[in-house]
Amino acid sequence: MAVFTGSGVAIITPFYEDTQKVNYEAFKEIIDYQIEHGTDAIIVCGSTGEAATMTEQEHVDVCKFCIDYVNGRVPVIGGSGSNCTATAIELSKEIAAAGADALLILTPYYNKATQEGLYLHYKAIADAVPDTPIIMYNVPSRTGCNMLPATTARIVKEIPNVVGIKEASGDISQIVKIMELTNGDIELYSGNDDQVVPLLSIGGKGVISVVANVAPEAMHDMCRKFFDGDIKGAAQLQFDTLELFENLFSEVNPIPVKKAVNLMGFAAGPLRMPLTEMTPAKADKLKEAMIRFGVKVK
Repeated sequence: MAVFTGSGVAIITPFYEDTQKVNYEAFKEIIDYQIEHGTDAIIVCGSTGEAATMTEQEHVDVCKFCIDYVNGRVPVIGGSGSNCTATAIELSKEIAAAGADALLILTPYYNKATQEGLYLHYKAIADAVPDTPIIMYNVPSRTGCNMLPATTARIVKEIPNVVGIKEASGDISQIVKIMELTNGDIELYSGNDDQVVPLLSIGGKGVISVVANVAPEAMHDMCRKFFDGDIKGAAQLQFDTLELFENLFSEVNPIPVKKAVNLMGFAAGPLRMPLTEMTPAKADKLKEAMIRFGVKVK
């Protein structure tokens, strides 16, 4: 059984305007909205959730809150990666103990680990939480480190509780190679909202989605139509969400998506520095794209 199939939202973290502390009341509303509109899983404290600007205690607290509030309605996957293996182990142990259904662990950033270092990093974390499934996260544009298909396949084959990968390299040939080397025995999730249907076509389980913050039903339906055999319908939704995707990535994620969630009427609040607010011209284009897609804005 996969950790989840379909669309998992890489959920934003709302902050208060004045203090920039986590706004847990707004977070409840956002979580409920996602579940009510078809999201198949919630991924908390990822890059879209601004985990890089949180203290370790905040990081754990936000994950625990999300797990408790969701209360089994959908799977919750907690981000617990770090460029320090020891830190990733401690985060993983605490978030696993809080009841996360799985952990999402990115490749170590900045250090530029070797492929052997990546293997040992994931092995050390997995050994510390042997009963919790782990989804790796390969996003070279953010980490400066690309995990090669042979390393991905080795990890999945040799470490029992590492079950999948969120692939955001954008390199389709690399992703196809992963599926070849693992004989498809890996839970593959698209890390790019514009490549969902192509990845499903080679055996993917779904997407960990930024767009789902704004259009959860569309991302859920895209996956569901594919799994139900309506390939044409899934492809059409892929095409239909493209303008929304382009505007949600017109500046560095999560700058536009935080703006979008605020435009939807939720108290998503500000970004934490060094992220800055979206430029007015791009914000206007984003709003127009949301309206054309049918998203209600305020």
